Amino acid sequence: MEKALEELVNFVRIGARLDLKTVALENILDLTGSPDGVAAVYNYPPLLFALLTLLQDKSALIAKDVSLSLINITAQEKGAAAVLELDLSVECPPLQLPPENIVKQCLKEIFNKESKIADQCCMILSNVSRLRHLIEKVIDLIEESGHTFDELIEIFTKNEYNKSAKLHYLGPVLSNLTQSRRVRTFVLDKSKCVIQRLLPFTEYKDSMVRRGGVIGTLKNCCFETDYHEWLLSEDVDILSRLLLPLAGPEEFDEEDNDKLPLDLQYLPEDKTREGDPDIRCILIEAITQLCSTRVNREYIRDKNTYIILRELHKWEKDPKALLACENLVDILIRTEEEIGENNLKELEIPTHLIENFNQIAEEA
Repeated sequence: MEKALEELVNFVRIGARLDLKTVALENILDLTGSPDGVAAVYNYPPLLFALLTLLQDKSALIAKDVSLSLINITAQEKGAAAVLELDLSVECPPLQLPPENIVKQCLKEIFNKESKIADQCCMILSNVSRLRHLIEKVIDLIEESGHTFDELIEIFTKNEYNKSAKLHYLGPVLSNLTQSRRVRTFVLDKSKCVIQRLLPFTEYKDSMVRRGGVIGTLKNCCFETDYHEWLLSEDVDILSRLLLPLAGPEEFDEEDNDKLPLDLQYLPEDKTREGDPDIRCILIEAITQLCSTRVNREYIRDKNTYIILRELHKWEKDPKALLACENLVDILIRTEEEIGENNLKELEIPTHLIENFNQIAEEA
């Protein structure tokens, strides 16, 4: 295999004939479609180097095949790490400048309004930012790229920034990056109105990828307890945005309706719930995070959250989503005297109970 890869590298270097590059890249793309093939590719640095060199080839066909190969490679955890941590100076031939790192190259395409591979580059960036132990490195590379997170949010929330690309996979990129407090702090900056610009995408019908990415971002931001009161306030009103996708067409009496947030009152007969069970889980878990302190639990109860969850529980079929819903309901139906703690995050749970809870959750 290594001998075959060595021969392929000779045909995918800068200056190689276009027809030979095309055939070689088709073979590489085929290789990355199988577990053994993709492992062989990401374990061979000269080929990874060649692919990064050709990502911005003048031929749109070449650049597309390279980007598709890199999507397959970075979809594997070891492949993503190999691409992100590739030493670009070691493999660089004499008199040739090394390619830029994968993050900078992807951002260059994503911000290029004319790029034909911007969507593929969003997917590559999503793949490499999934690795928890490499997130800080990705953030560093983004900051070193000359682009800002403000600019990234700007193009993500702008309609038809690139007529050839949807940029939906910037949603998962944001979700991945907000696993870091550095990025959560940016999104939660009260002077920037970032989170307010993301909230409408919780009901974005055209792309589950974008919708799920934004909801994952919101959930990550809900881990910042110090911001909970602001998130629940009228300045943000995050509770309405998290509950609306969980609500169905059920009718409630006037008293119950009046207690609901305004956006959840008198919903139309054709109102549908979020169709993806994983996204429903994330929405419920985000609300659960907001229940950390007593004042916020009381606010969430006062907004009649329980009746939305009650109807969701009747409708829900997914075991994981059902369990998440039951956990949240259990918090809301208990009195504060029964809970007996202001901040649930400060509770010290014995190790043996944690293990029992995890086992029960897995079995459920």
